[in-house]
Amino acid sequence: MVSFPPCKINLGLQIINKRTDGFHNLATCFYPIPWTDILEIIPSHELSLSITGIDIPGDINTNLCLKAYHLLQRDYNIPPVKIHLRKIIPTGAGLGGGSSDAAHTLRLLNTIFELQLSTQKLFEYAAQLGSDCAFFIQDKPMIGTGRGEVLTESSTDLRGKFLILVKPDVHVSTAEAYSGVTPTQPSIALTEILSKSVSQWKNLLMNDFEFSVFNRHQVIKQIKEEFYSLGAVYACMSGSGSSVFGIFEKEINYKHNHPYSWSGFL
Repeated sequence: MVSFPPCKINLGLQIINKRTDGFHNLATCFYPIPWTDILEIIPSHELSLSITGIDIPGDINTNLCLKAYHLLQRDYNIPPVKIHLRKIIPTGAGLGGGSSDAAHTLRLLNTIFELQLSTQKLFEYAAQLGSDCAFFIQDKPMIGTGRGEVLTESSTDLRGKFLILVKPDVHVSTAEAYSGVTPTQPSIALTEILSKSVSQWKNLLMNDFEFSVFNRHQVIKQIKEEFYSLGAVYACMSGSGSSVFGIFEKEINYKHNHPYSWSGFL
């Protein structure tokens, strides 16, 4: 069985305060984008994972797809599977590609082995794998609070808008991004900002990681500025970077020399 795990962008990202467990409370809107990996899972005599496409750094045995399998196997004693992942979404990009792969592994295993897990149960399993994994259990915009795992549906709708998404040849670690952030109680709630038209977001809908990340990586800031110069109604860095997206009212032919990009109507 095959699925196509999408990536996400963050529409605003407010870092509100630091928690006693070392994580931060935040508020963001996760929005799914149809730039996808390809994930295939079939029953097998032994458990295996193969990855083609973009290279994923680190030990393959720690891959989130395998962690998702072991999480369900522990509780439901499901048989071995062969997992093949065609990696297309760039890593270290603030797009949640690895989290999406993990969530879709849970979804596929639930279907293949007829586990009949509810959406809420899948949310609970996904939240154990990573802060934004639970978002990818459903294919709809969500407001994420807590550390990103507390989800509520959002009415935010970008259908008909043209989006350009670019990842420059820069890696921003989550630790690096957080090291330059001072948590702040927002003056305007994220949901209130999102209720306004996209044309009003520019000076209201902020990603709190941008200030420190832009200081270290000017190329990311330059892409955002370039999108605005091309007529974007809104542009922002996604997550902790390094991807940047621009939202346009009409199709734009964007010429660039960055290694990874996606564009299309939403």
